[in-house]
Amino acid sequence: MTSLFINAKRIKIRSAMEQCRQNTLKLFADMDYATFSAQPDSEFSPVGWHLGHIAYTEALWLLEKSAGMSPLFPENRKFWAADGLPKAQRRKLPQLADILDYLEIVRNKVFDYLEVSPLEEQERFWWFILQHESQHCETITFVLELQKLINNHKNAHLSSNQTISHIPQPMIEIPGGEFQIGSNAIYAMDNERSPHHLQLDTFWLDAYPVTRAQYGEFMAAGGYENSQWWSDGGWEWLQTNLVKQPLYWSDDAIFEYHPVCGVSWYEAEAYCNFVGKRLPTEAEWEKAASWDMTTLSKRSYPWGETEADSNRCNCDRHFGETTAVGSFPTGVSAYGCHDMLGNVWEWTNSWFDGYEGFQYFPYRGYSQTYFDGKHRVLKGGSWATYRWGMRCSFRNWYYPNIRQIFAGFRCASSAKM
Repeated sequence: MTSLFINAKRIKIRSAMEQCRQNTLKLFADMDYATFSAQPDSEFSPVGWHLGHIAYTEALWLLEKSAGMSPLFPENRKFWAADGLPKAQRRKLPQLADILDYLEIVRNKVFDYLEVSPLEEQERFWWFILQHESQHCETITFVLELQKLINNHKNAHLSSNQTISHIPQPMIEIPGGEFQIGSNAIYAMDNERSPHHLQLDTFWLDAYPVTRAQYGEFMAAGGYENSQWWSDGGWEWLQTNLVKQPLYWSDDAIFEYHPVCGVSWYEAEAYCNFVGKRLPTEAEWEKAASWDMTTLSKRSYPWGETEADSNRCNCDRHFGETTAVGSFPTGVSAYGCHDMLGNVWEWTNSWFDGYEGFQYFPYRGYSQTYFDGKHRVLKGGSWATYRWGMRCSFRNWYYPNIRQIFAGFRCASSAKM
């Protein structure tokens, strides 16, 4: 690579890291310590811990592992490491100002190193760290939303006399044939690699994610009381949790055309059974989102190769919440599917696993630990996903009982309906 080309890469990486950090800091503007250290859900650490962990991970991989520097503040290593303390012991946090100082100290050293880093060898580390911060910012966002639910009791119940509106939900035919799944781009995470071709039969996919109005029909029909729509595992989960609606539910009519948000995989599966459809596989979802049948080539984004932005999808926390489905006609996929990126993550019917020839990067625990047959794949990103982690090949994963994330779904079918 020429020095001019390498310098352009340095500028691009620095600019992206600066933009991401600005977004991170906005999340903590005027935050009090009670919110900063609260743990509204035992599954997720306080938001203040995530902020310190961002600094720790950046120092670990760019300063220690890449630059060979000695650890910064080694006495705090156990507290900030992901495999250090249990989540329940992460509430006794330093003050926000102290963590902000930690972030700044690390970042100044990181940018000094960026000027001399051998990017030919280390570029993947830089994109990994950028996406790591982006991912934790989304976790911070939904932990703050969970705190709001506790403080403000905004989890409203559907009114029994509410009239449910209908929205047309055409199903798009996705013809059978070969397509490419995965990515080998420099920013692709280890579980996205390497791209390979798969053969799929013809299937049909909803043009839009399932809306709150549509999901409300399931609720109004007694969907949470009728075992016939639920798998054995889903019904067992429901009897233990006794939920009656999605976590981020509102009966305000203004949201009826927004995608349903805050559902577990079990709830998504039950709704699909209710309407006589099914969840798509990960491969089906990715083909509908990324494959261009005219050129027989894969798109990084449904619309092409232009990076995600708020003109093409609901991302980057730009709108601060979900938006009505179909609001981004310039973001439609080649097959005609809307909202494939942004708005809500979409559950698929696939278990998370490595592709053939998988090699972990930068450490086994990022992906490989979760190849346990217990995590379902989600695709597409949400309104809180930053654009650096948003592309058709990106893979998210969670246990099927998790509903705290900004997750919805769309339905598929093997036959025309």
